[in-house]
Amino acid sequence: MKNSSIKFTVIASLLLLASCGKDFLDEQPSEFLTQEQVGEAAAVNPAVIEGTISGIYSTMFATQSGGTTNHDDFGHKGYDIYGDMLAGDMALSVSTYGWYRADITEFQATQDFTRTRNYMPWRFYYRIIRSANLVIDALGGNDVVPELEENKYLMGQAKTLRAHAYFYLTQYYANSYDPSAEILPIYDSPDDLNGPKVTTAEIYALMEKDLNESISLLDGFTRGSKSQVDKTVAQAILAYVLASRGDSHQEVMNLTNEVIENGGYTLMNSEEVLGGFNDLNTSGWIWGVDLTVDTGLGLVSWWGQMDLYTYSYAWAGDAKAIDANLYAAIPADDVRKQQFAEPIGEYTDLMPLNKFYDPNKVIGGQANITTDYVYLRVAEMYLLHAEAAAKAGDSGTAQTILKALLSERLPNTAYVDGLNGQALLDEIYLQTRIELWGEGKSYLSLKRNQGTVVRGPNHLSNVGVPINFDDERLTFEIPQSEIQNNPSISTQN
Repeated sequence: MKNSSIKFTVIASLLLLASCGKDFLDEQPSEFLTQEQVGEAAAVNPAVIEGTISGIYSTMFATQSGGTTNHDDFGHKGYDIYGDMLAGDMALSVSTYGWYRADITEFQATQDFTRTRNYMPWRFYYRIIRSANLVIDALGGNDVVPELEENKYLMGQAKTLRAHAYFYLTQYYANSYDPSAEILPIYDSPDDLNGPKVTTAEIYALMEKDLNESISLLDGFTRGSKSQVDKTVAQAILAYVLASRGDSHQEVMNLTNEVIENGGYTLMNSEEVLGGFNDLNTSGWIWGVDLTVDTGLGLVSWWGQMDLYTYSYAWAGDAKAIDANLYAAIPADDVRKQQFAEPIGEYTDLMPLNKFYDPNKVIGGQANITTDYVYLRVAEMYLLHAEAAAKAGDSGTAQTILKALLSERLPNTAYVDGLNGQALLDEIYLQTRIELWGEGKSYLSLKRNQGTVVRGPNHLSNVGVPINFDDERLTFEIPQSEIQNNPSISTQN
């Protein structure tokens, strides 16, 4: 996969210069070709749009894409860390440099709309949306199915990426799913500027429309690498969207089953879950990004915050560890217990030394990032399927699919057969937190299952304090810059 790194075209490079908020909504920003120029070119040369799509994929892992020079500003995976820390499953167990401590682990950003870290995810995800809108508009608009097959696939990718961005905005900026609550502005065209907040139901309708259309548009598409989205990615994201809504259990089961049965993926086995989570080729990965030296990432990256074996803050003084209570809940014979350093009173206590690591395993060694990012795994589909089945009252299916996953982790899964009702749901929720630790999904699961955060003793603040999923401290505020610059928005959610 190292020869398949994403290539920047002129347009893709220009996309990375785009801004957000007031600047983000400039009607004709000078750093872009006009939408008319792009559309005319795309009609005869799909490569023009391919370059723009590549720019969106690159923005997903770009530093400063949240509008700052902060060392936690490096795209989608940066907000995965935010979510894991807010959900309490990731502990900032040692803090020397201060990244994440005040704003995230002490909830200052989520309670103060003037803080930069309220702005970063807002800017980043709306930046993805605006770029996707340029592609969709150039290909004819929201209701057009392009005639050229290549353009049809590009339309499907753009709509999938737009829906993915809106989904994360709904999770980070709304306390809970309330279809009548006005939470975010919708921008589904490059001409949309400074819109008002619309209801959750309207945003979900757009996401579902985008993803259902993408599933059709991407049918038959063979992607060049897992760095691109395809039909299975669109199905997986739609499953997450519907699961977060909480009233479409059978649809979630159908979508996840499609990915499991027809996606060509296999669950990571016991050796792979201890193998470093560093290679996009891994059969259990659905979507991620192949990082190479040419990508240019170093300290300011997910690996630069998380991995002891990278030149990183994790090595230099900001330790990230599994919550001690969650670690204690992992059975001794579960292979995933080995992913974490045993608590023996040292700096590395409970750090993910055997889950995420550079293969060379030289402490502080990897300076130029070549270990890959994972966005989505097939294990998530097993867990979502089991969760939806249990919520639908189909305990048998939930038990079967959960055991299929756990059989790769535990020597004996017979205990699952005795679980029903809330006990079964609680076990699926626990296994989701264990399996997907550090992958940015704990926050989504917390909100979806209406859980309660209770931090273990290895956190630096709020230890043992119960915090409900819909607590204001766990959700970001609409940033000050948006309220100041958008005349249609004057109130918080």
